[in-house]
Amino acid sequence: MSPLDCGSSRIVGCRFSLYPMSDRFVDIILGVLERVDRSKVWMSTDDISTCIRGKAVHVFDVAKAVYVYAAATGNHVVWNGTFSVGCPGDGEGDVYLSEDEERMNESDLQQHSIETACQFALYPLGKPDYMQIIYEQIERAKARGTFSGGAHYASRLDGDAHVVFATLEEAFVQASERASHVTMTAAISANSPSRKPDRG
Repeated sequence: MSPLDCGSSRIVGCRFSLYPMSDRFVDIILGVLERVDRSKVWMSTDDISTCIRGKAVHVFDVAKAVYVYAAATGNHVVWNGTFSVGCPGDGEGDVYLSEDEERMNESDLQQHSIETACQFALYPLGKPDYMQIIYEQIERAKARGTFSGGAHYASRLDGDAHVVFATLEEAFVQASERASHVTMTAAISANSPSRKPDRG
């Protein structure tokens, strides 16, 4: 099966919600959305979530920027979202696929080091060997040093936000080269008062 068999567009989308555990959550969310450079993605926010769409490199750049800027406030923050590519009928915002590869937020984000915990699940749809694709990405996460073990319906990643997001992006992009329609869920947390379980 060709990667293009399921829908003609390779636009990547992500719908996410941001949860700062603070009574200033409105100011934090609005401040973060204002600070992030969104010039290379289509973006829309409603009362429940935000959707960003475009090339994978820019969708992940914006998603990481939202999380890092929120976490940099020092508040306990949770970013919860779903990435998707190859959804049949997906087409709105294709103009952003012509953008170059330069990440608009990356240089500013490098000043922030955020210890991050993540649970993610990868779904290569329509592939009989989907488990092999998933296992390959788990091995890549192990090689990066971010994989912390499996859980029911998810795998855990721990480490600096830059390495965790690099692991997520690599898993998603690599899987999308093997499967026509891929989704990936991720719950990402920083500054949690709960004790992190020992890695091993």
